[in-house]
Formats: sequence, structure tokens, C-alpha cells
Amino acid sequence: MGLQARQAALFVQEANRHGADIFLQKDEKKVNAKSIMGIMSLAIAKGSVVTLIADGDDAEKAVNALANLIGAE
Repeated sequence: MGLQARQAALFVQEANRHGADIFLQKDEKKVNAKSIMGIMSLAIAKGSVVTLIADGDDAEKAVNALANLIGAE
């Protein structure tokens, strides 16, 4: 997965549809997945390994929706 500005914006829009606290982590850096600047600061390139973390009422729904959006394996 490579997240360019457009894909990152779509990711953030989807994250903001959920009430759960959602984070994306790459290496040792963890950012709020509802922040476009945070997502872009990760510099996610194709082949990058990232971890999606969610906590809250609809956390499972949020993770599933976001994983589908980015084509997670």
C-alpha cells in the first residue's frame, strides 16, 4: 500500500466516520488516523508494513472498513 495525498484523505474521511479512537503505526511512530497530517507524516510507501489500532465502541467495524479501504492482507 502506498498512501498518496488522495488515498490518505479517503482513509482519514473513513476513519472520521467512526467513534473509536483510531491510530496507524509504522515502525516506532504512531499517529492519529483521523489526522491527514499525521497519516502523511508516516510516509507510507508501497510495501510498507503498518499496524492499524482502534479502541472504542465500533473499533472492529472501523478496523474492517479501513483495512478494506487500503487492501490489507
